Amino acid sequence: MNSEIEAQIRECEARLYAAMSASEVSELDALIADDLLFAGPTGELATKAMDLDLHRTGGTQFHEFVPKELEIQVWSENFVLASARIFLSGIYLGNAFAGDYRYMRVWRKGKSGWQIAGGSVTAIV
Repeated sequence: MNSEIEAQIRECEARLYAAMSASEVSELDALIADDLLFAGPTGELATKAMDLDLHRTGGTQFHEFVPKELEIQVWSENFVLASARIFLSGIYLGNAFAGDYRYMRVWRKGKSGWQIAGGSVTAIV
């Protein structure tokens, strides 16, 4: 059961990476829970609406997106913690960035399937 859930989350993470890289708002909308709370690299809290708006308007643009590792802990049949290390470069609100980042994501399974309900991203220095 855990290996099946882990495989589902790996597939969701791959879909998420592709959607983030291309700012594919409809796919991001499907993968992110309406009640998302996400802590950004400077500690600010973001909601789903804020994240989708950044992709829609070009406030977030990725030039490089290179996944390096993905660890998954299955907490239950409805909750999973994913930790990803990704090399990113791009522009966020007009500022260029590049480096390795650690994403922590809580995936929750509901009526719409697996969606991200919470998380954070931190620069690895």
